[in-house]
Amino acid sequence: MRIAMLLLNQGRGSGEVARNHARFLIDRGHELHFAHPRVGDGVPGASNHDVSLHCDVMPVHEYLPSAANGQKAVSTMSAEEAFAYLPAYEATLESVADSVDLFYGHHANLTAIATANVARRHNKPYVLFLHGTGIEPRLHGGYDDAVWESIEAAISGADGIIVTTEYVRDELVRAVLDVPLDRFIVLPCGVDLDEFRPGACGDVVQRFDLPDSFVICPGALMTAKGPQNVVAASEVYADESTTVFIGDGELRAELEAQLGERGRFLGFVSSEDKAMLINAATLLVAAPEKMEHFGIIYAEALAAGTPPVAYSGGGVGSVVPAATGVLTERDPTKLGEAVRDLLGDPLRREAMALTGRMRAEQEYSYPQLVSQLEGWLNTLCERHCATT
Repeated sequence: MRIAMLLLNQGRGSGEVARNHARFLIDRGHELHFAHPRVGDGVPGASNHDVSLHCDVMPVHEYLPSAANGQKAVSTMSAEEAFAYLPAYEATLESVADSVDLFYGHHANLTAIATANVARRHNKPYVLFLHGTGIEPRLHGGYDDAVWESIEAAISGADGIIVTTEYVRDELVRAVLDVPLDRFIVLPCGVDLDEFRPGACGDVVQRFDLPDSFVICPGALMTAKGPQNVVAASEVYADESTTVFIGDGELRAELEAQLGERGRFLGFVSSEDKAMLINAATLLVAAPEKMEHFGIIYAEALAAGTPPVAYSGGGVGSVVPAATGVLTERDPTKLGEAVRDLLGDPLRREAMALTGRMRAEQEYSYPQLVSQLEGWLNTLCERHCATT
């Protein structure tokens, strides 16, 4: 197949999923056109295309305070402001439209509209990967009505829709639009099973001067990610283990003062160090304020043999069944008690580590996931050709 993949921006979690899908589809012999603003080197082996925007403000799904005035959430734009970005995205797809078999857009956003518009003009199939960050703002009154109507039309007309969990499908997408169930494929995020694996710690413990046993909390230090809840939870188990935070953000100084001697903040670390730190940790703990749509850090923890302890709700339950970790009420004290109990039960932790690694190998291997995606995309292309 010849596929054109379009992203709103470089992205973080969802962007990495897109890049991995592109990489593994290329490995399987498919031709990929990969596009987003400031694409840079893009994906090795793909034909990478820069979306040349009309202004310096990057359209995003969620605004990051660290971006200052360089970003703006599409859900907060007027229709005139939002639609002004569309020509650039459509022009990029139009430049390759004659040489592709299928269009693949990420997010319920301007990219969905652009993907649908170009695919329709060329009578070619298109799929949308709908992540929760694109849908959630509408549930809370976001998006100009005219923009959302265009997004809805793009979703309704898609040949297929990819979601990471049934939670995203049922509680987010189908909460706002009655899309038939047979249009969806539930395709979890994948994990690099070589990078995240038990024992692959290198010298990371020595370099960061960490104890042999520690609890790790990865993620941006912002309220939505919930590091404040983990800081509060650490009061319950501080005599059993120190807590190590990786990531940075506007809450760091405040949280460092609250945490005191109960743990450390390492700030931003490389992706390699992040993996080794998760591999080396005794437990991974997380407590975001909002419901997680999937939660890639939990799948990474399973692959690492590091049992996760986290707030329940959203799509996390589909990633962390009871045999692999602990999900608690959304309360820091309950979270801390669960961490303390598990720290005191090494046999249970060992069993969870083994089961978690096995689950990661069975459910989150990118080659296996992209094989499923490939078969599904082939079927959609064949069906589209048969009906046109």
